[in-house]
Amino acid sequence: MSTSYQYDLFVIGAGSGGVRAARMSGSYGARVAIAEGKYLGGTCVNAGCIPKKLLYYASHFHEDFEDARGYGWDVTAPGFDWSTLVRNKDKEIERLNGVYDRLLTNAGVKLFRGRARVIGPHEVEVDGQRVTAERILVATGGKPRMPDIPGKELAISSDEAFHLPELPKRVVISGGGYIAVEFAGILAGLGARVTMAVRGLHLLNGFDDDIRSFLAEEMIKKGIEIKPNTEVSCLARRDDGALCVALQDGTEIEADTALFAIGRVPNVQGLGLEEVGVTLAPNGSVVVDDGFKTSVPSIYAIGDVIGRVALTPVAIAEAMALSRALFRGQPVKMDYHNIPTAVFSQPSIGTVGLTEAQAREACKKLDVYASTFRPLKHTLSGRQEKTMMKLLVDKETDKVLGVHMVGPDAGEITQGFAVALKCGATKAQFDATVGIHPTSAEELVTMREPLPDPPSS
Repeated sequence: MSTSYQYDLFVIGAGSGGVRAARMSGSYGARVAIAEGKYLGGTCVNAGCIPKKLLYYASHFHEDFEDARGYGWDVTAPGFDWSTLVRNKDKEIERLNGVYDRLLTNAGVKLFRGRARVIGPHEVEVDGQRVTAERILVATGGKPRMPDIPGKELAISSDEAFHLPELPKRVVISGGGYIAVEFAGILAGLGARVTMAVRGLHLLNGFDDDIRSFLAEEMIKKGIEIKPNTEVSCLARRDDGALCVALQDGTEIEADTALFAIGRVPNVQGLGLEEVGVTLAPNGSVVVDDGFKTSVPSIYAIGDVIGRVALTPVAIAEAMALSRALFRGQPVKMDYHNIPTAVFSQPSIGTVGLTEAQAREACKKLDVYASTFRPLKHTLSGRQEKTMMKLLVDKETDKVLGVHMVGPDAGEITQGFAVALKCGATKAQFDATVGIHPTSAEELVTMREPLPDPPSS
């Protein structure tokens, strides 16, 4: 570590990845500073994972009240107050902002409140103040992509959805990815009438096809209208205040809110990266090598801004790997294989490993195990919601290549099976594991007969 600079590491962006890199580097003895122009904790804490999960919980209570009747409870669902939910959510986010502040302070990290800009290989400017550092880390994450259509200023992104002044009664959601799917479930669960305009034929591009189609069926049961193969082409405000949402298929929908969840883009605008020689990909993401180094040797990048796997735990893992490499001399190549993920749709999705399409390309012979069933809870609640589970197994090696689930607590269940896949578990080891009864999770260790092979083309 050089004494020629004010800091050994200057981090731009105090989201999950940036804060972890700053904290860990500080704990290894580095002199660290971090700059944040908005709020501590980044997207995950302020406009992503945490507030979304809180809204997800809130939206499910109406079904819980209904289900209780089948168990003998004389329940009448009380009225719902959106402003109370938003106020309590904001209070929790404010608490977490404070936690992040204390974590940085306790690690000896200097916090600059302002938007930083790279002005040289070893120099950053924050609100007019110039700071030097031996290394600079860009961890600015991503931001919602908005369409260039007439009336686009009338739409909101997921960022604004967390702060709506009141719950809209009619919502059109443009997009079919996990953010669109999650907000569709949340808003419908809280009482809104939701229509989804999906560019492709199916939801959740990149997920297993059976999971995608199964989830769509369950969402339709819950009253969500899904319009495939179309996009929003125009927005206009009517005299009565309602939005007129025009779709490419010629449909016009009257709504109170139009929410666009059509993807996210790297948050690099105004950072000065290209001016100092940092190479960006065509989509704007920062190009890095296996050690997260950019084309400028003193500048690094991690997290959503590098466009690899846009998940909070991945950004944190990248931060840990980089900190150890830079300040403990322990270079470790980040392993992106078998990263589990969850979609907090309704019902939720948990998945780890290969999809069926990927598995068929990866191995010569594939066994597919699948089970669809009605959870025990709903035998008395009367709800028709079903759960689906799926295993993909390499027939020659018996290795489990993928685990997929749609149903309650899918994320919680899949986390444990992700450990098994990371350890290279086989189907025989799944079969030898005694299930916990009665649970939905036991289905994943009790499926014995694979599905018939598809006919040869």
